[in-house]
Amino acid sequence: MANKASAEQPASGEKAASRRTPGLGTFALLCVGQVVSLFGTRLSGFAIGVWVFESTGSATSYALIAVATMLPNMLASPWAGPLVDRWNRRWTMILGDSGAGVATLLLAFLVATQRLEVWHIYLTTAMAALFQTFQEPSFSATVPLLIPKRHLGRANGVIESSRAAVFIIGPPAAGVGLQAVGLLGLLAFDVATFLFAVALLLFIRLPRPAPLAEAETAREKTSLWRETLDGWRYIRERPGLMALLGLSFGLNFSFGIVNALLTPLVLTFASPTALGVVLSSASLGMLCGALLMSFWGGPARRVRGILTFVALQGAVLMAGTWRPSVALIAGGAFAFLALNPLILSCSQSLWQSKVAAGVQGRVHALRLAAASLSLGSAFLTAGLLADHVFEPWLAAGGALAPTLGRFIGVGPGRGIASIFVLMGFLMILTVTFARGYRSLVRLEEDLPDAI
Repeated sequence: MANKASAEQPASGEKAASRRTPGLGTFALLCVGQVVSLFGTRLSGFAIGVWVFESTGSATSYALIAVATMLPNMLASPWAGPLVDRWNRRWTMILGDSGAGVATLLLAFLVATQRLEVWHIYLTTAMAALFQTFQEPSFSATVPLLIPKRHLGRANGVIESSRAAVFIIGPPAAGVGLQAVGLLGLLAFDVATFLFAVALLLFIRLPRPAPLAEAETAREKTSLWRETLDGWRYIRERPGLMALLGLSFGLNFSFGIVNALLTPLVLTFASPTALGVVLSSASLGMLCGALLMSFWGGPARRVRGILTFVALQGAVLMAGTWRPSVALIAGGAFAFLALNPLILSCSQSLWQSKVAAGVQGRVHALRLAAASLSLGSAFLTAGLLADHVFEPWLAAGGALAPTLGRFIGVGPGRGIASIFVLMGFLMILTVTFARGYRSLVRLEEDLPDAI
């Protein structure tokens, strides 16, 4: 563990970094605290969703929980980024975990006093998401200060593995916990996990990023808006990063479409039990891909790796929904989600190694805002495309029944399947064009490392 001086002085140069970086031990403690907190949030989130649906019987009311989570990320992230770069990142993470814990504690109080209403959940969910908007960029920007560049792929693989494990274990554990201790008990457990994460953050010491080069700090920082624009300008002035951001936006949109329509697709021809098999297979695939990344570390050429994995995802998406088969879709879901941690870890490693430490917070926050916008657009678009366009077109006697229907079939669910096939084709087409874009393909060679 670093001494007090190392926590207070910015790292400068490779020799200084090796002397002052807390390293793997601090990274491990940081990950443990955040994963435990995420596990508690996963449990309470599951229980809250069940309570809302059982109380209202409305799928729209249930979906609004996701909206309450995404809106703060989309609206506040551009402003949170400059603050993350201004503030001490350890204390920013403490603020994020503490604020989310207070929101959960408030919800627990309303449950205990039997005053809970649906709008309370939207409000406290948005409040917790707002504080987490500060926590996530701080955590991501801290990782490259703790881990050598050559091990960033493995480190991000470990993070994705931990998150995948939480997503697998969380729902069944929440189901058991809901029966055993109820909503109030799971909320109390969530508060305890936030306290645990804060206690670890108080215990460890983190290095401060080196200041930006003089050429990049010449613009006077007069406001958060100016600093937000500086983050956007930093990306825009580097065509490779701009292309990577655009590619990530498209991939998040595709992932959002799959996430929104997979459950309706399976339920058009199979039972809820079969849906559970498909979702479990998807979660297992995500865990396997993340574990592979944590041991492998990813390809040496990360951009080429991303493009290859995206093309494979597109092929899987086209083949995995070609027929209404539980085995086929479960296998496709496994492969699709197994590739996702590889893409995310490679992308995250590129951003962490190519973006200067002093601007990591605002750049990562802009990425979060773009991701929230992309996912939100996908969620809103998916239902409209399925219900009002492709399902009618692929119904018996529909506009595409004599043509596309000859290949993928007609009837309930085939319109959703055609959306998946179209998204897979577009992913492969995007990769084909991206391979010809020099600034993206040569990002690693043309843009110097910032760490």
